[in-house]
Amino acid sequence: MSFRGALSGVTFALFTIAVYSTGLLTGRGSSVGRPVIETVDPAVFDKLENVSKSFVATAKAVEPSVAHLIVTRVVRYQDPYEDFFSDDFAQRFFRRRMPQPRMGRETSMGSGVIINADGTILTNAHVVKGASEIVAKLPDGRTFKAVRFAADDEVDLAVVKIEGKDLPVAAMGDSDSLEVAQWVLAIGNPFGLEHTVTAGVVSAIRRNGGENQEDFIQTDAAINPGNSGGPLVNLRGQVIGINTSIYSKSGGYQGIGFALPINRAKQIVDKLRSSK
Repeated sequence: MSFRGALSGVTFALFTIAVYSTGLLTGRGSSVGRPVIETVDPAVFDKLENVSKSFVATAKAVEPSVAHLIVTRVVRYQDPYEDFFSDDFAQRFFRRRMPQPRMGRETSMGSGVIINADGTILTNAHVVKGASEIVAKLPDGRTFKAVRFAADDEVDLAVVKIEGKDLPVAAMGDSDSLEVAQWVLAIGNPFGLEHTVTAGVVSAIRRNGGENQEDFIQTDAAINPGNSGGPLVNLRGQVIGINTSIYSKSGGYQGIGFALPINRAKQIVDKLRSSK
């Protein structure tokens, strides 16, 4: 072996030893002389765990009153030749061959929250619009067929009435006392995934004055299709909003959701209940 080759071999060996000793290849590397994995005082984890328990307690308090709404509608399917036969000339000469309308049933899903022991459920108007049948499924496994419902399309709020005993009822909060950056939970059934809880903060409070006042709570708690009509709650286990819509360019969650403030909902609940 030549002297140059021997020198190269020794240099490579020294380099390998140096790299290994730093821990770059073994995951034992250090940053500014400190190990990557440090010993942490268990008390720090205890404090974090105590914070999370507030979320757990809130979910346990409200979730039993959150209903999975299964909405059935009778729909009319359009015949592909309908436009042709709607022509005056076609109606005159092909009246006996006019296609008959075909009817069918479609099912969609949403969420709602029981606000009174008499079986009053709050949800969105768009969740129950045009419904021929509404079934409310509770987390305890019971299902109830709605006996009636009423909706206010302008504020996108609806009241659904079921009849049952020992119904769980959610506590109402004060949405006027909300502050930006306050923690909130959204509870519902996104994409039919029952009993889903997401957490976030109040991102903004949108208040628009005028005769047709529109108030919205903006939140970054994940709200997806199926969450509509479910409650937005504070960490006291109180409903402070009804999840209504999302801002999205894809149809999915993008970090901006909107809820109708519960104080605004309270103003029209009695009107809806009396109109059922």
